[in-house]
Amino acid sequence: MNNQGITTFINGKIFTSNSDQPYATAMKVQDGKIIWVGKQEEVALTAGDVIDLQGQRVLPGLIDAHLHPWHLAMYSKQIAALPPNVYSIAELIEKIQEARKNLKEGSWIQCWGYDEGKLAEGRMPTRWDLDKAAPDVPVIASRSCVHIATVNSKVLEMAGITKDTPNPPGGQIDKDENGEPTGVLRESARELVFKIMPVQTIEEDALALAELSPKLLAHGITAVTDLMARVEPVDYLEMYNQGREKGLKQRTVLYYLWEDLQKRPIQDKERTNRENPIHIGGIKLFSDGSISGQTAWVNPPFLGEGENGGIATTSKAELLAAGEAAKQYGIQLVIHAMGEQAIDLIVDTFYDKEGWLEDAPSVRIEHVTLPTKQAMKRMAKARIGIVTQPVFLYAEIESYLKNLGAERTKSTYPIKSMLKEGIEVAFSSDAPGTAWADPVNPFLGIKSAITRKAYDGTDTGQDERVDVATAIELYTRAAQQLTRIPNVGQLKPGYYADFIILDQDILEIDPQKIDELQVMETYMGGKCVYQREATVKS
Repeated sequence: MNNQGITTFINGKIFTSNSDQPYATAMKVQDGKIIWVGKQEEVALTAGDVIDLQGQRVLPGLIDAHLHPWHLAMYSKQIAALPPNVYSIAELIEKIQEARKNLKEGSWIQCWGYDEGKLAEGRMPTRWDLDKAAPDVPVIASRSCVHIATVNSKVLEMAGITKDTPNPPGGQIDKDENGEPTGVLRESARELVFKIMPVQTIEEDALALAELSPKLLAHGITAVTDLMARVEPVDYLEMYNQGREKGLKQRTVLYYLWEDLQKRPIQDKERTNRENPIHIGGIKLFSDGSISGQTAWVNPPFLGEGENGGIATTSKAELLAAGEAAKQYGIQLVIHAMGEQAIDLIVDTFYDKEGWLEDAPSVRIEHVTLPTKQAMKRMAKARIGIVTQPVFLYAEIESYLKNLGAERTKSTYPIKSMLKEGIEVAFSSDAPGTAWADPVNPFLGIKSAITRKAYDGTDTGQDERVDVATAIELYTRAAQQLTRIPNVGQLKPGYYADFIILDQDILEIDPQKIDELQVMETYMGGKCVYQREATVKS
């Protein structure tokens, strides 16, 4: 073995996520990749650098298989409309009034993260609430699920939304008993507002992504995805590449919205080259909305008055057309679906269709909150993958109990059953699309999956618990298999030396304390790119 440029890591408690060799105590790295993993007593320290891991727990770098980094970067600059910053609509009004004092001309006041289940008033804010805070400037507040937004009267006027405006396809403009818009816009109705909002320069967007990167590294996240990539007003591939030039370190896969790729098809195959640190990996569609916002396409209907079964946002014809395009490009088709009917539509559409990818599921369903037993069996047979988010049950328990009831809530996200059926499953956060102050923290989702307890202690279904090792694998090896990022997700020869060092042993501590874990160091390609002690000192 050529020892030139080799770094040997010793004295570690390494969990590799490699089922053939799950545990090790040492590894050798050369040119950014692992060349050997095994027991420390087998190591010959003849040359090169040696780093003592000091008996700490080491995991592969975590992969967030369903994330919205640009939105997360933007939301960090907005008013957080959720605890511990805001507990009521009244407090939100105060925060907006404060922001109004220093607002630059032509700017909007933007808020994110409200969840009526966590607000003292127990309802969504309306245009009239926001008008109390700032009637003369545009104000928008996004719900935690990012499928619903509330705007003030100024924004409705700017967007031309009146009592006579019809609901757009796949969307809803909420109206009161007099037919007046309440300011609440669901699903595609939000686009009526998005198209008139001010646009940042691509340089500003790229810088925001670069500034987000160390925050992700602090959580041990070394690879990410963007499930809402657009071609306009800014092309996300160009934006992320510029972000990388400015300091974005995470390997990144982009999933472009189908409506955008219809306008601007992929002409250059290099854009989908998986060897590139930033590349296009799929086409994204929505089959329904959210459970917490009562826009998921469910059966039976949500609890409450009337027969609200949610909103269907796509069709079999559209799914097939998008699937053909994904096949042509050699990338995945990924579809958001939470309710039973939304999931069934996808499964029924592709159950008898042959996949076009050999190394991974050609079709991926995101979230998969309420799959039926038949749907899960058919997903396994058709090799339809699942990327899900156990953090939802942890953070949004109030909405789930209100909209589904306690028993139905326990049947949501049946991860253990999915795995038992043989479905390929991965974990993710969907940040910032959940009602939590630090939504991207992967240890929240891991804790939720292994305890099936919400943050307030509510039982969310003990029969669907998974063990700690499985939860880690679903954030590493399984996430790699479903995102198709080459040579990550495991610590084995030939793979990038992307790994993290924890302050406590995740495999031994009380599961209830897993969300308290801290990443001490994060490595990419064998180089330390984040160190907690240095961050604390600065």
